[in-house]
This record gives sequence, structure tokens and C-alpha cells, in this order.
Amino acid sequence: MPDFRSILRDDRIYFFDGGYGTLLQGRGLPPGLSPELWGLKAPEVIRGVHQEYLEAGADILTTNTFGGSRPKLGLDADPYELNRAMTRIARQVAGDRAFVAASIGPTGHFVEPLGDLTFRELVEIFKEQIRGCVDGGADLILGETHFDLAEARAVVVAARLVCSLPVAMSMTFEGPASLTGTTPLTFVDTMQNMGVELIGTNCSAGPEQMRDTLAAWAPRLTVPCFAEANAGLPELDAEGNTAFRLGPEPFAEQAVRFVDLGAKFIGGCCGTTPEHIRAVRGKVGDTPWRRPAPTDDAQMVLTSRSVSVPVGFSHPGVIIGERINPTGKPLLTSELQDGVFAEALRFAAEQIDLGAPVLDVNVGAPMADEKILLPGLIKALSGRFTTPLSIDSNDSGAVEAGLWVYPGSPLVNSISGEPGKMEALGPLCKLFGAPFILLPIVGRKLPVTATERLAVIEDLLVEAEGLGIPRRLIMVDALALTVSSKPEAARHSMEVMRRCRDDWGLPTTIGLSNISFGLPARELLNSTFLALSMASGLCSFIANPNSARIQETLHAAEALLNRDPQAARYIGRFSDWTGGGGSQAAPTARAATDTPDLPPVQAAVIKGDKGGVVPLVEAELDRGMTAMSIVNDLLIPGILVVGEKYERKEYFLPQLLQSAETMQVAFARLKPLLEADGGSADRPVVVMATVEGDIHDIGKNIVCLMLKNYGFDVVDLGKDVAAERIVDAAQERGAAIIGLSALMTTTMVRMEDTVRLVRERGLKTKVIIGGAVVTEKFCTAIGADGWSTDAVRAVKLAQSLVA
Repeated sequence: MPDFRSILRDDRIYFFDGGYGTLLQGRGLPPGLSPELWGLKAPEVIRGVHQEYLEAGADILTTNTFGGSRPKLGLDADPYELNRAMTRIARQVAGDRAFVAASIGPTGHFVEPLGDLTFRELVEIFKEQIRGCVDGGADLILGETHFDLAEARAVVVAARLVCSLPVAMSMTFEGPASLTGTTPLTFVDTMQNMGVELIGTNCSAGPEQMRDTLAAWAPRLTVPCFAEANAGLPELDAEGNTAFRLGPEPFAEQAVRFVDLGAKFIGGCCGTTPEHIRAVRGKVGDTPWRRPAPTDDAQMVLTSRSVSVPVGFSHPGVIIGERINPTGKPLLTSELQDGVFAEALRFAAEQIDLGAPVLDVNVGAPMADEKILLPGLIKALSGRFTTPLSIDSNDSGAVEAGLWVYPGSPLVNSISGEPGKMEALGPLCKLFGAPFILLPIVGRKLPVTATERLAVIEDLLVEAEGLGIPRRLIMVDALALTVSSKPEAARHSMEVMRRCRDDWGLPTTIGLSNISFGLPARELLNSTFLALSMASGLCSFIANPNSARIQETLHAAEALLNRDPQAARYIGRFSDWTGGGGSQAAPTARAATDTPDLPPVQAAVIKGDKGGVVPLVEAELDRGMTAMSIVNDLLIPGILVVGEKYERKEYFLPQLLQSAETMQVAFARLKPLLEADGGSADRPVVVMATVEGDIHDIGKNIVCLMLKNYGFDVVDLGKDVAAERIVDAAQERGAAIIGLSALMTTTMVRMEDTVRLVRERGLKTKVIIGGAVVTEKFCTAIGADGWSTDAVRAVKLAQSLVA
């Protein structure tokens, strides 16, 4: 067999295998039992399925290790040995006829601040699993069905720390984004920053719906891609078993269209069989692969969990908001010294509202431990806002700590020519896919001329290349020195910008205000220098976005440089402009968390301000407002707004969780007062559980949190719960509703057991169901009272049933 990386460069189209769950279930896998653990007891069955896919024409066999991580297997299992054993089986079957892809699925846990695991812990979990796969003979590491960008990044980091095998990564999208809000394009941007060699999507949709995802990432996709669709969505057949209705030929007719969208690899997911793969291979035939040409020429892309900010010569200039910096800010300095982030979060919201697409984060206050403060503030910011961040510190250890907690591709500010700096930070930026600013300074002497700076840049580029760092991660600081002491400073900076653009194709940035230090009318100099610099190739700049003159110059220059089609942004911002010495321009589109003229407590819920909501509640109590009024008139209206934003796709799961947790913090403060007033009685009871045999509970936990916020008394029985125990609890508590969750097609049939038992006992309790595989047709078939696809709709359904 050739090396897997070599086939990524040829003009052939290759084929993954298809689904395993349904096939294994038909060969004896008991409902609810882990396919991985069962595979240890029935290795010949696993071997047989691999063999069938090989004979059907699969070029890549995926291992029976999708749920092979420690959180999924439980404490009694040995993840390393299981993954090695399952990979060896695939390796033996594949021989020299096919490649073996080590399947690495989600753990079922969120990374903090959304969940209970740190990023480091998640990386260690995946490292254990990947070691077993590597020692079992895998040819590549394949992350599959991931829905959170942070967890997908953890798989990549773990793979890089364990082995040198190529890495492929696949994300599951629900419409325009993943469960936690990552768009297809942001997924591609982040994975390409991390050097992932093969990018794909699988599950969640049939082939027709999956075409939209491939089209969405096409503008910036530069690596080969793959698509593995379901055979339609699952349905119940006449015998009560789950079935996928899209047969091999119809599936192939739709999947072959992936070729036109640039797919180099095609496979199948849930419900597909060897016959589906054989049919697709037959339809594709000898059609050569045509590498799609990206239409977006961004030189660099920064990302958060859900937003991409392209940086480049044909893109709008990027303001990197400079305000989160303790220099000259006594209150911010004092709070950072105390480990408090309220002022930093306020500066963040202010700059986002003013249109800053990236925020610089600096916590370098005296007597402040940056290694603790920087990651702490990064978690707080990324949990509250979607704006990408720039990690700014002279402490390499603090930068590394920040990289370990950020969920996307941050900008690192910066790597200089200081001895050992590139060697220390460069490999970390490569590992985490973090673009960085290259600062052309060596020692204490500032390079005044462009020639001096360009020589330093060239040396640093050679050093970066030696460390395997791609150019797409590098942006150059052109160095703005003050013209009051060095009159030629601006001219030399612009020459550096031009040379970086024309000779190396590298984007540039600058600390804008340095140019005018010690001179009057600084904004006038800064804005004029900005206009000249943008014409010279400047792509971004660090500045205060609150400067009206800077905003005016930026938008006017974009229109003049033909980077604002039909001057649309310029017209939208300055249609009511009156001029007159730096008058404030119209603000940009307000942030999704903007809450003008709302009561502070309500605004805190909408913003997800967990740290600030209790003092606001205390203030309302001091003014004489009752606890019940705060709940009914402030907290509940706030969470209603959040639900509306979630449904409109203005908010995604991270923002929903932040707001829900904020409401819980406020409610915890009010609960003793409500109980003293008798205001917490008679709340409708909901019993929640994941059905027997199913160990997935992320979705169920989110629904529990939201139901509590809307005044329900929630009894959470956990996961893998038998129907009798669920109904017993409902009967004992007089529950109005039972909520059931299931993620797998093999376990969702257990929902019917609970519905049947409720009816047999003559209870009036309503049963609602939810989960990725649950459909309205399935709900009707088992006689449930309603179904929901997400937490917000689950709350509305529950409210309607108890109304």
C-alpha cells in the first residue's frame, strides 16, 4: 500500500466504508450495548463486516472504535487495549488492499466553560485512545461526527502529540451550523490552520441535504474533502425496528453529485451498507477528481468557536481592539490583581459593539500572575462572546496556557527575534493552529530602517520554515515608531508593508497610535497614516475602535481601494454623516448580546453575565422589588429573549447555556426568599431520563437546565434508565411530564417501553421525546405526546402540555 498522504495528491476518487451500527445490530449486537465492547466478544462479526465493505469496493475501512474513549467505555474497560484490538482486526482484513482509518468519536462531554472537562483532560483521553489505534496498525486518524469545535481540536492536538499519521476530521452540521454554533466555513478555517489533511462531514443528513455543507466551505477549502451521508433519516418499520429508507441505488444517485462539489472521498454513515458503497462506486466509476479552486484569497483566517475573520489584501482592514490592556487603566489593573474580569468584559462588549472584529487580550498588570489570569479571562470572553481573540503577552508560559483553553484559532501577539522565542512559541502555534504576529525585533535595538526590519523578518521566516510552520499562520508587524523622534519612521513602515505583500505574500499589522506619540492632534496623524498604510498593503491594525476619525478613514479607504463592493458598508455607516472634525459615525450593527434600555437583571440573563447578575438582583431587592417580581418580570422575560435568539440562529448552544446558567445563579439567590413567601410551590414536575442502554446525556442535561429556568420542578434520573424506574418516579412525584432522550437508533426503540407502561398504569402523565435520531413519525408511531429537536422547543412543548 502507498502512504495515505500520497493518494491525497493524485486525481482519483476514493471510497470510505458505510455504517456499522445497523449491520452489527442485525448480527447480534444487543440494543444499548456498546458496539466496541461487544466487538471484543464477537471479533469475527466485526471482521466479517470489514470484509463485506472491502469486497464492496471500500478503499478505507474505519475501525470499530468510534465510542472507544474512556468516558464512553466506563472505568472498567481498558481503552488502549480495546482500540488496539479493534484496529488490528481492521488491519488484518485490509491487508494491502485498503487503508485503515482509526475512528475517534465524541466523548459525550463538553469542554469548559460549557462543560466539565478541561481541554487538557480531553486531549489526554484522546491520546489514550489514539495510541491503541496507532499500535494496532492504523494508517490515519479519523475524527467523526463531532459537533463541538473545541472537541474536534482536541482530537487533532492529541493525534499530533501521539503520532505522525495523517489526520482527517469530520463535523456534523444541523442546517447552517453544528450544535455549538460552528459554521462549515469556520470548521474548515480552523482545521486548515491546524494542518488537517482531509476535511469532511458525516451523519445528520441524507446526501441531498449534505450538498449545502460542501458548497458552504468551498470558498476557502484548500485540502481534499469527503462526505459520508446517512441513508436518509431513521424511521420505524412495521415490526418496531429502526429503518433507513434510502436504498443503495437512490443513495448512489444523490451521493455521486458530491463529485461536482469537489469531494475526493465518498462514504456512508447511518443506515448505509456494503451495497450502498458498491452502488456509489459504480456510479462514480473512473471519474477523475478535480481539485476545486478556492474563490477567497485570504492570507490568514482567525476563528472563534463560531466566527471566522479573514485577513488579507482583498479583505476589509481588521481592527484589533486594544482596550483590554491594563496600561493606564487603574480600575482594570485593580480588578485583574484581584482576579476579577468585570471591567475586561465591559471593554470587550464596548469594542464589539463598535465593530472590532478581533479583541486583543492583555493582562500584564503589576503583581498579577499572567499564567492564571490570561487563560481565565480567555475562557470568560470565549464563553460570553463569539469574537476571535488575540492573545497578547510577553510571557511564553502565559501564551501557552491561553492556547490550551481557546476553542478556535486565536492570534498570538507576538513572536519576536528574541533568542529562543520562535523555538518556544512557533511549534505551539503550529500545534494549536494559532496564527501569530511576527515582530521584527532582535535584542534591545529597534530596527529603524525598512532594510533592517526586512532582514530580521527574512531570518525569522527561515527559522519558522525549519520548524515546519506554514506561511498561512504568519502576519508581520511593520513596526510603527514615533515620527516625533524619527521623522522617516512612517515611510519605512510602509516600505515593510509593501515588501511583505509583494515579495512574500504576507499580511501585515501595526500598533497604530505609536506613530503619533508626543505630537498634537494624534487622531489626525493616526488616521492619515492608516490611509497611507492600507494603500501600501496593511491588512490589520491595533487601535481603539471608539475613534470616530479612525472609523471614518477605515471605511472610506475600503471604498476607495475597491474592498467594499458598491461601497455598501460605507453607505450603510455614513449615510447620515455630517462631518465637522471627527464627528462620531453611525455605529456598526450591534452585537447579538446588545441589550439597549433593558432592566439590568434582564440584560444580564441575555448576555450570560453569571458573575454580575447577583449584585444586580441585590440592587433590585434593595429597591423594594419582591423575589417573585424579579423572577416573573426580569428573569423569565430575559430567558424568553434568549430562546427567541436561539431559534433565529442568533444564539447557539454556548450562548444558550451561558444565559441559562446565569438565570440559575440568580434564581439560587432568590430561592430562599421565594420559599419563605410560599412562591415556589405548585411547580409542575418533569421526570427526565435517557432511556435504557443509552449513555448519552448532553442533550437531556441541557433540557433539564432550561426547564428549571422556566419554572418546572425537574427530577433528573440520569442515563441508561429502565422504563419501570422512570414510570415509578413519575408516579411517586405526580409528574405532569416524562421527558425521554435517546441518541442512538438502537436505543430509541426503548422509548416505547415507557409510553406503554404509562398507559398500562392509567397515568395522565404526558410523555415527550427527543434526540438526534427522533422524528415526528417515530413519535406518532410509539404514541408519545410530543417530540422536540432542541431544548428551547422542548420547553415550549412542556409549557403547552401543562397549560
